Amino acid sequence: MEDHWAAPFTGSGTFRTDIREEKDRYLIEAELPGIAREDISVEVEQQYVTIRAKRHEYTEQKDDANRVLRQERRSGEFARRFYVGQIDEDGIKAKLEQGVLRLELPKRLDTEHRKQIRID
Repeated sequence: MEDHWAAPFTGSGTFRTDIREEKDRYLIEAELPGIAREDISVEVEQQYVTIRAKRHEYTEQKDDANRVLRQERRSGEFARRFYVGQIDEDGIKAKLEQGVLRLELPKRLDTEHRKQIRID
């Protein structure tokens, strides 16, 4: 019996993501179909971005006399954490569209500056 409730979370227990690094930013796309915007959170802490998604499902089947034959409740939380280096936290953009969360994380410009250390 196949159960598509957990898709895309089957297998590894996480959700699928694509991560690209460009010269001035990181781009993250996370597949979160069927998950409401209010059940997704994105946090940045100490050079890591964490994406959390919660899924809640309630199913009820009744017969012709409106008697409950079956009730099921399922819920789960899934999270992914990625190292992103020095980013401009104030410039982060997030958009949820057709079940795909897109994050744009601009790099901090001052990370390109190098300091030469004198050796005594």
